[in-house]
Amino acid sequence: MISEPELDGAWESERPAEAAQDDAVPPRGPARPLRWVAVAVVVTSALWAAGLYAFGDRLRPVGPEVRYAVTDNLCEHFKAPALGRATGGFTDATPHKAGRHPAMDWAACSYGSDRPGGSGGFSAVVLVELHKKSDPGPEFALGSYYERIFGDDVPWEEMPGLGEQALVRASEASDGLQLRVRDGGAVFTVELMFFGSPDEEIGPSATPQARPDQDTLTAAAVEDVRALMAALRKG
Repeated sequence: MISEPELDGAWESERPAEAAQDDAVPPRGPARPLRWVAVAVVVTSALWAAGLYAFGDRLRPVGPEVRYAVTDNLCEHFKAPALGRATGGFTDATPHKAGRHPAMDWAACSYGSDRPGGSGGFSAVVLVELHKKSDPGPEFALGSYYERIFGDDVPWEEMPGLGEQALVRASEASDGLQLRVRDGGAVFTVELMFFGSPDEEIGPSATPQARPDQDTLTAAAVEDVRALMAALRKG
């Protein structure tokens, strides 16, 4: 018959081994939840980052729509027939250096004419700017940097039915005309300038040619710009 002390001693000798076994082999129960929690955190973080990237991509500003393309020789597309008829004809055309940039493409062309004796000459300049990153609308009425410094004080007038916005004004300095048209990210600028006095004698038998009035110049400029926009329109 086993006494109670012996029974107690036997149980005591078993306990250290069990305790050592418990220390050597970690319990598996809590490990699985921790591992799955870590996996869930990684997956959630990846999904959150992907969603944030997509959301940020939608918030990234989109450039204005550009429905036109410029060429290196803009004079090939801008013949200015209406302005030529209104002014008596151009004698020369000069394509200016075009440019390509991630933010903007541009091209320019100029026409000129010198009357006999160097009096009463005139020129027409066209500039096309394709803004690909920023919307030109808010600053459209301000004109170019050159216009803001040296321009006259004649106010712009709205010209309906041409692009998204069109402005026209007479040139106080040269009795000419300025026309600006905005359509999406494209800006078309035409300026007609006269030089010398139309009343100055240009020869013993010649008579000075009167300059066209503003309505005639405006109608001619609108016709030529409309044709240019159709020629440069993509698709």
